[in-house]
Amino acid sequence: MFVDSHCHLDRLKQGPEALAETLNFARTRGVEHFLCVCVSVADFDSMREAVVGFDDVSVSCGVHPLHQDEACTYDELLEKAQQSDVVAVGETGLDFFYSPESKDVQLTSFIDHIKVANVTNKPLIIHTRDAREDTINLLKEHKEPSTKGVLHCFTESLEMAQAAIEMDFYISISGIVTFNSADELREVVKEIPLERLLIETDSPWLAPVPHRGKQNQPGYVVEVAEFIADLKGISVKELARITTENFYTLFALAKKSAA
Repeated sequence: MFVDSHCHLDRLKQGPEALAETLNFARTRGVEHFLCVCVSVADFDSMREAVVGFDDVSVSCGVHPLHQDEACTYDELLEKAQQSDVVAVGETGLDFFYSPESKDVQLTSFIDHIKVANVTNKPLIIHTRDAREDTINLLKEHKEPSTKGVLHCFTESLEMAQAAIEMDFYISISGIVTFNSADELREVVKEIPLERLLIETDSPWLAPVPHRGKQNQPGYVVEVAEFIADLKGISVKELARITTENFYTLFALAKKSAA
């Protein structure tokens, strides 16, 4: 069984009835759990409302670094993140590729998220792009030793992955690994220890080969798993087992399927 460790179900371009069909399609392909990740605290309540009827969907709470126009205070973030159905803090992080002009506010927001994760004892979901040094340094400075997390949709260097793993983080790989332009990423993925690996779709974006050009969806995490299993030289079944166990180890509050 697979887990989509990072998707944005509320951002899919479809109606509420279609969401049920989308999740059912994923279930028929062996996907047993979905983590719906928040990108704006202002939208948290509506995001949660969209998925509240699905027992196999968990939610996070946070502000994406590219959504700083919807930034919130530390107290607002803490109030939402400490709710019992929230399994993680984020997504948060730093993106100096698309928004270098908002660096200062991104830094402040990221620190707030780290501190909220420390207080709530919930893992961090981190987006990072062109901000390797700042991301690692802020984690080293502000993260409590017991706080864990994941660098999601990872496209950075092996050195950064290793630095994060040393801080008890996981590395999550999306459909980008299947792209023709992802030779460097594939070499990194080969070196990431299986016990620190997660898989995701980041849907509705970044559909993997052979679905490029389509809206991504959680069922396509199977193609991500198949591709990574081939890179690692193991069976898809084994890759699914390991990454699913890793997911529930990291996101301990997520409800594991009874099946």
